[in-house]
Amino acid sequence: VQLQASGGGLVQAGGSLRLSCAASGRTFSSYVMGWFRQAPGKEREFVAAINWSGGSTTYADSVKGRFTISRDNAKNTVYLQMNSLKPEDTAVYYCAARVTTEYGYWGQGTLVTVSS
Repeated sequence: VQLQASGGGLVQAGGSLRLSCAASGRTFSSYVMGWFRQAPGKEREFVAAINWSGGSTTYADSVKGRFTISRDNAKNTVYLQMNSLKPEDTAVYYCAARVTTEYGYWGQGTLVTVSS
């Protein structure tokens, strides 16, 4: 599967952005989808994940209550709605897909910059 993330940009603290990740292939609904991020000088970290049906989601504590992950299997797309953004949310955001326990497919990343 190939992944293409989009929707990043510059936003003021307290603002919102919605990231999208479009996937190729006919087996999108088979994958667990996740969002990760990497801030400058830091390691990549987990942000959120969603199971194949969208019925189960998981979030990092740092974004819980502010971010929402969702998916549309008919459109082969996963979304990350980010509200109440903080400067510490500034990072390159990556979408990823997995069938087994590890994420084996990664998108190219989209930059989110939150100004204070």
